[in-house]
Amino acid sequence: MRQIKGRRRQLLYRKEIAMEVYLGVAVSLCSVFLAIVLHEVAHGYAAYMLGDDTARRAGRLSLNPLNHIDPFGSVFLPLFLLWSGTGFLFGWAKPVPVSFYRLKKFPRDMLIVSGAGIAANLALALAAGLIFSLFPGMPDLLKLFLLYFVISNLVLAFFNLLPIPPLDGSKLFFGWIRRPWAQKYVSSDRYGLAVLIVAAVVLPAFGAAFGVPVIDPLRWYLSGVLSWFMEILGG
Repeated sequence: MRQIKGRRRQLLYRKEIAMEVYLGVAVSLCSVFLAIVLHEVAHGYAAYMLGDDTARRAGRLSLNPLNHIDPFGSVFLPLFLLWSGTGFLFGWAKPVPVSFYRLKKFPRDMLIVSGAGIAANLALALAAGLIFSLFPGMPDLLKLFLLYFVISNLVLAFFNLLPIPPLDGSKLFFGWIRRPWAQKYVSSDRYGLAVLIVAAVVLPAFGAAFGVPVIDPLRWYLSGVLSWFMEILGG
């Protein structure tokens, strides 16, 4: 009887651990995708306010996540990063369509639209962090969501600051270089996407498959800037 009771306790304990793990995964994925959707909507609203209604006509100013899902960036990549144990999650949605040449003042407005998503993520991270600090008695599940939401927004903001096409950082950089060079730079989207896939997927997959340390510049960069940002907030 004691052995049976002991086994039952072990099974219950394992079920509780499994439920906590599944709950943590679900909360982290929800926080990542919400941060991504709000990032893209911020781009669309900024463009709309500055004279380009392309995103509104395409129905991309909606908070409905189904309007923004990108199979690779919104589903596969976060799940893969979760499986590979990189320590952080990020991804991307379908880019909001923006006609930069329909904006009122080019290239100034292009810089504003490109930076709107990053600014939104930083503002959301700050707001979630303040709520987390000001209301310590909130339910544990809400605390967990806010914590993941802060990290997700910071990772997404700093990830998009990289000057690699098609990330927002490339368009911010575009506004400060001469037009002939800028056109060539922004038109290299497919090469930049290949670089991102290698850095975010191929290198971590190689390390996870063979159990060897690999060069992981994306993780080093994000871990470094997150630590630096947290030190500033703490100081």
